[in-house]
Amino acid sequence: MKPFDLGVITGLGDAPAESLKRVRELGLHTAQLFPGEKYLSAAGPEQVKKALAETGVEATCVFCGFPGERYDDIPTVRRTVGLVPRDTRVARVQLTRAFIDFTAEIACPNTAAHIGFIPEDSTAADYRDLVKVVQEICDHAARAGRNFCLETGQETADVLLRFIEDVARPNLKVNFDPANMLLYGSGEPIAALKLLGQYVVGAHCKDGKRPTEQDKLGHEMPLGQGDVGIERFLATLNQIGYKGALTIEREISGDQQRKDILAAIALLESVKEKLGLKS
Repeated sequence: MKPFDLGVITGLGDAPAESLKRVRELGLHTAQLFPGEKYLSAAGPEQVKKALAETGVEATCVFCGFPGERYDDIPTVRRTVGLVPRDTRVARVQLTRAFIDFTAEIACPNTAAHIGFIPEDSTAADYRDLVKVVQEICDHAARAGRNFCLETGQETADVLLRFIEDVARPNLKVNFDPANMLLYGSGEPIAALKLLGQYVVGAHCKDGKRPTEQDKLGHEMPLGQGDVGIERFLATLNQIGYKGALTIEREISGDQQRKDILAAIALLESVKEKLGLKS
């Protein structure tokens, strides 16, 4: 993979090779994978490795999703998402470890997750407990030679930076999603990217609009039609020395998703050429 190679987020469905062939049909050869628990079985990693080799797709990150998570609105996210909710934490930590092991077996460098809304009060017991939980996860990832990446969005960049510094593990990184900063109303994405830049190892190319109602999420938009400012985003990634892929994410399905991804590819290639980022 070369810096700023384009990729896409993809599930693996029931046939990983078929899912990854669709990535290549888009003209792309990198992907962040959303495999689901079914591929954590003994035979799962080998099946995915074979599909990656057959298709020539490079996995840049494995995303760890948890059963029971919902993103209907802000209160629901607070209640159901990530490692913050205490009633699901033990099972989800075990699942995160399993995803990290899967990541290592398919020779992918990064596992990412939404861990939920990090408490803003760094003196609170909930905050200190979450620090310990993520330290343990990072230590497990380090033994496997992997990074554990926090997906941006639910908290401000200042809170996320302080949390990373308090966890104090060199393999705790950031999978940066600029649109999520807007969707959650948690800050201006370019300023956040500059603040977190040294930790960023993955970048989503996604766009969105800020919330217009209290406790509601904003609206995801086709790339270039939201408020991220994709040219500024790529220019800032280059400025901070980012060397990873540009991973397109469009959270709809069907024919329109494919059309929007193809339009995003054309837009990104144009912006890369304008900024002199073409390989």
